[in-house]
Amino acid sequence: MTARKTSQTMKPATAAKKLGVYLEATPAEFQDGVVSRDELNALQTDPPEWLQELRRTGPHPRAVVAARLGVSISGLARAGITEALTTDDIEAIRDENPDWLEHERATQAEVRRQEAELKKKARS
Repeated sequence: MTARKTSQTMKPATAAKKLGVYLEATPAEFQDGVVSRDELNALQTDPPEWLQELRRTGPHPRAVVAARLGVSISGLARAGITEALTTDDIEAIRDENPDWLEHERATQAEVRRQEAELKKKARS
């Protein structure tokens, strides 16, 4: 007897995270179903129009917002930004360049510098 190979599936929230999109902005059929590994791979290699549009204009999950602003997710929370933002919202924050953004970018740069220093010491 051989075991049948079953397709690995994941919850829509996990798939949305792997795709870098905000789950609540995805189509209902995506939110209500399960996503197989093969379906996820297909979405990544040949994204449908809804996925391309979400990636382009948002709303974006906090991890994407943080990366686009060059800050940490914690930095967003400290600034009071807890909701998903659109690309236009992110660009408006960048253009405005508020004090909190400069401070959080400096904090992020310092954290990265320290991490690089620790890696360098570990190799020595």
